Amino acid sequence: MTTLDPGITGRRRGGVTRKATRRQKARAPPEPPLTISVPEAGRRYLGLSRKGSYDAARRGEIPTIKIGKLRRVPVRAMERMLDEAGKLDAAD
Repeated sequence: MTTLDPGITGRRRGGVTRKATRRQKARAPPEPPLTISVPEAGRRYLGLSRKGSYDAARRGEIPTIKIGKLRRVPVRAMERMLDEAGKLDAAD
């Protein structure tokens, strides 16, 4: 027997390996998060620093929810708040 004989090495003769025949699963694009951290919301929407973001959240200028010890910003509430502020400015 030779070293390429499947009886000795377990290798296949010719053909396609299993790895090459696997099909890639189509992945859906990741969904945007429903909540983000306070510093991320302040930076993304208002251009604030970390401390400025927490100060704005404490004053109620950034909507937050508390989950255990964690403060999170609901993205929809933040965007709705900014949309309403834009409507008020346009009415003036």
